[in-house]
Amino acid sequence: MEKEQNSETKWEAKVSTVLKEATADQIWALYRDFFNFHKWFPGLASCYGIHGINGEPGCIRYCGGFSIKSEEGENSVSWSKEKLTAVDPIERSLTYEIVDCNIGFKSYVSTVKITPCGSDSESGCEIDWWINVDPVKGWVMEDLVKKFEVGLARVARRMEEALTNLEE
Repeated sequence: MEKEQNSETKWEAKVSTVLKEATADQIWALYRDFFNFHKWFPGLASCYGIHGINGEPGCIRYCGGFSIKSEEGENSVSWSKEKLTAVDPIERSLTYEIVDCNIGFKSYVSTVKITPCGSDSESGCEIDWWINVDPVKGWVMEDLVKKFEVGLARVARRMEEALTNLEE
């Protein structure tokens, strides 16, 4: 994991995880399904499209009920609307931004890239997740990064398990 705090106005971080039992192409096929991220991200109760075509730049998904608390407090459902801004199937990367939410994120942009490990495309893969966000009221950057690290590790585990179950 790399962390940077280049200025007082932005938090920037990168979290990564390695999958030993899945190829980059296999994981990309699951990850690019932008409207169904709840299948993989633990604690995300719902995720569905509210605008556009799934996987096409400009589409928007609604995500609700995840582990980051809403600004309204403990008893309200946390939610965000996220717009897919770029997709590169050759590089296996996508970029999205939060366009509206109740979890305190302002100017949030993320890029996810999936790359093969080593020169052999069958040797596993790595998922890198870059986060760029204005500081979040009530949070310390390191705690937010830890949430992303834990979440990404669980996403990877769920994806590998799903692929293993398909092969059986």
